[in-house]
Amino acid sequence: MADRSPALRIMNSAARESLKPLGLVQRGRSRLWIDDHGWWLGVVEFTPPRIAGSGLYVGAMWLWHDVAHLAFHVDAVRVGSELFRTEDQFTPLALELSRRAAVNVTALREKFPALPDVARYLTSRPVRQGFFWDSFDTGIAAALVGDPDTARDHFERVLREDALAPWIVEAQKKARELHAIAADHVAVTAWVTWAVESCRSKLGLDPVSFAIS
Repeated sequence: MADRSPALRIMNSAARESLKPLGLVQRGRSRLWIDDHGWWLGVVEFTPPRIAGSGLYVGAMWLWHDVAHLAFHVDAVRVGSELFRTEDQFTPLALELSRRAAVNVTALREKFPALPDVARYLTSRPVRQGFFWDSFDTGIAAALVGDPDTARDHFERVLREDALAPWIVEAQKKARELHAIAADHVAVTAWVTWAVESCRSKLGLDPVSFAIS
């Protein structure tokens, strides 16, 4: 069957040219590409606009969230939509989007080469009102690098939120568990390892050996 979406075909071809050499893997035939680091992912999405064309999101996902969908927990770049008019017009735009994606994937790798770098980034951010997951992620990272006081402080911020939705109730349950073991590095590492392995399974990612360090 002929491809009825020339914009998607061109975008996929451009993405393969820029991202496959970096080791990223396309999710099926979708607009999503994954940079797999074991316990976190670089995620690239060539976002479809309302009409033919493409935009671009690149960001990091922490797999300790243990969810069945890809997410952007740290955004590196968001680029508005480039519209498709003709193949000749859209091809260079797709190539530029794919090159920008590659640059930002490399930047994420350099920004987060290891857990201490992630923890420094998360703990150095100012507290942002309304950003529920900031405190959740910062608490986990702080506990993993042996800073239980900072971890507890951020978990307590999570627990002070109004439980207005089931997902908040579930996150607060996890925050209570982690608050109780924040000073036990072995227990925190085991908790996060289990969550990451569960998340990888839900996302259909291959089991891999990884060290949260």
